[in-house]
Amino acid sequence: MMSRIIQFGTSRFLQAHAALFVHEARQSGQNAGPIAVVQISGESSRSGRVSAFGNQHGYPVIIRGISGGQPVDRTVQVTSVDRGLSAVAHWEELSQLFAQEAEFVISNTGDTGYKTWPDEDRFGADGQIPRSFPAKLAALLVKRWQATGRPLVILPCELITGNGRILKQVVVDCIRQNSVAPDFLAWLDKHVAFAETLVDRIVSEPIEPIGAVAEPYALWAIKRAPGVRPPCTHESIVLTDDLEPYERLKLHILNLGHTFLAEIWQQEGRPADETVRAILADADIRARLDELYRSEVLPGFATNGMDGEAETYVATTLDRFLNPFLDHRLADIAQHHREKVGRRIGAFLHWAEQAGSVSKAPILRQIVERYTLSEAGP
Repeated sequence: MMSRIIQFGTSRFLQAHAALFVHEARQSGQNAGPIAVVQISGESSRSGRVSAFGNQHGYPVIIRGISGGQPVDRTVQVTSVDRGLSAVAHWEELSQLFAQEAEFVISNTGDTGYKTWPDEDRFGADGQIPRSFPAKLAALLVKRWQATGRPLVILPCELITGNGRILKQVVVDCIRQNSVAPDFLAWLDKHVAFAETLVDRIVSEPIEPIGAVAEPYALWAIKRAPGVRPPCTHESIVLTDDLEPYERLKLHILNLGHTFLAEIWQQEGRPADETVRAILADADIRARLDELYRSEVLPGFATNGMDGEAETYVATTLDRFLNPFLDHRLADIAQHHREKVGRRIGAFLHWAEQAGSVSKAPILRQIVERYTLSEAGP
């Protein structure tokens, strides 16, 4: 029996993360997948990528970097994906697959993928296809409830704290706007598990039409909860009772470091195609990052009782930043920069202050204030 996965989002990240894990699990003999990858928006510019997912020979993921002090350079031909669908062009096929076969749903719609949705995004008997991801998911869940009512596990991979809880609430809000029978919500609570998860892997380059270049390091942390289970067993998948330590380390060390470097890149007129590795080859900037971690970031973690874990993660992060095989462009990292400053730096300062950190963190505070003042206007 298949263990069908429906993946919303065609990103290179999921190609080199969840889909790769499922591929390796299948290679080891596990009943995992296959995966149907769904393009949410229906943009015609990405139709080539969507159709490429149907290639039975799969797509390449090149793993390059350093692991355990040894160089890694290998290519995996990922064959866990058996089809690509457009949620707009293939809505009926997607609806049938979702209602009848799906065991797991994975999503990665970007950092702002479902925090808001338009109130007018409705679905009904006229067959109108909803526009937003939450409304599409809500409509598909209704179809499943009506057709089979079978249990389902939803594993959102957006970098939003409490992603599963937030996604469920947005779906519920959407359902209420669309006047679905109250019995549906009872089924949703009992039979659909919205997991909270955290993902961590640097996927630096796409391969056209599909495929990616990624580092060896990978993590998919999933919070234990009733009904929640992973789609496969894999060394990079961790079940945990508490996601917060994983979230804080990634968000306020790795992601914060990226955003700090992107800020330097933007403010100081660095080369347009500069990479993380290249900017850190500048001894002055490397020293500034080291000092930022030492004097502003690590004290916040120490105040929260995470000094040992944070020191280890900083060392791992610097190894990942200096990966000689990855070209991680600062222009990519700088996308949605203002929002990232708030989530990665502003939230860290608040967390450290609440715990009583004595570090004044002048550099981080200056970055946050720069964007706070610009929002306020003259």
